[in-house]
Amino acid sequence: MVRAIILVKSPKKLIAARLKKISCVSDSFPTSGQFDAIAVIDVKELVEIKEAATQIQKISGVERTETMVEVQ
Repeated sequence: MVRAIILVKSPKKLIAARLKKISCVSDSFPTSGQFDAIAVIDVKELVEIKEAATQIQKISGVERTETMVEVQ
């Protein structure tokens, strides 16, 4: 299992709720600071994280993302 955190910049108020609709997002919540929401991604293969990030970037209102992969 591979876990990643994707930080999302978006002025949309309900962006965290939209992130939860993506199947590999195990958790999502709004944050304060430079980014507006965080999506926790749990997948089987590393390549799936890129696919999840691409899906998030296609959400209307998402300005940018930053992905951090858990290292064990």
